[in-house]
Amino acid sequence: MLKNATYPLSVSAERMVQAIAVAKYCQETGAAYVAHGSTGAGNDQVRFDMVFQSMLPGVQILTPIRDMSLSREDEIQFLKEHGVEMNAEKAKYSINKGLWGTSVGGKETLTSKEYLPEDAWPTPVSRSGKFNIELRFEKGELKAVDGKKFSPHEAIQELQKIAQPFGIGRDIHVGDTIIGIKGRVGFEAAAPLIIIKAHHLLEKHVLTKWQLYWKDQLSNWYGNWLHEGQMLDPTMRNIEKFLEDTQSTVSGKVFVTLEPYRFTVTGIESSHDLMSSKFGSYGEMNKGWSGDDVKGFAKIFGNQTAIYHKVNEDQP
Repeated sequence: MLKNATYPLSVSAERMVQAIAVAKYCQETGAAYVAHGSTGAGNDQVRFDMVFQSMLPGVQILTPIRDMSLSREDEIQFLKEHGVEMNAEKAKYSINKGLWGTSVGGKETLTSKEYLPEDAWPTPVSRSGKFNIELRFEKGELKAVDGKKFSPHEAIQELQKIAQPFGIGRDIHVGDTIIGIKGRVGFEAAAPLIIIKAHHLLEKHVLTKWQLYWKDQLSNWYGNWLHEGQMLDPTMRNIEKFLEDTQSTVSGKVFVTLEPYRFTVTGIESSHDLMSSKFGSYGEMNKGWSGDDVKGFAKIFGNQTAIYHKVNEDQP
């Protein structure tokens, strides 16, 4: 799922994993307090709070930066006063690197107009020309890159290593925060974008029209609810069962061509491909029905619309 048709939910998904891991550790240790360093201005405070409230009832949540309205300068001064040696020079860009993408924030993303310059992106463009790559999916998961098998997270890392030097996956996401304000964030996420597009093409070949329709509806809702910190909502478990079931035939190879700043998903091979020549070729010929069959189908399929226009033929 790409939020607002752009963003692969990099930071929001990571925060859910982090919050749940912290909560589980608190449960194991019997902690009476849990703290997080979110400010009062963004999404992360809500994500952490909601997970801790659900998983750690009775445990007090401490949020000093939010509660005391501490600025970055206040934090630096506090550390200096307590003997912490550090480089206090503020970085020009804020970089948040994770498995599913790297976010980039700077003065440009605080505006509605400016784009990030070349030196803001963590990975410089160092590859040119065209590079063809083969991705193999098994039941919806990426399991091999160019014939080499990996665990899912290793496959993501391998594809990222190959594709990111092309400058693929750079963009700026404009989104609505949980607390109601709009914000911009830059990101580079070559592997996630390629995987999502490759996986989607494979699905278009192996799923039926209505499987695709309902998966789109539910996955968009699921992604938005995940983004807003609602990972523990039991509805998410219900949707996950549907999504998992749809992936039973999503297996095969997807072919991708990489170029500087862009990629093209060129085609697929799958034993589950519903675009089979056994049943005809679109726009060319069919092998499963006759012309008379289509005439009857079209008459019945359009019957109610024809009746409507006949009954209302005097209407302007």
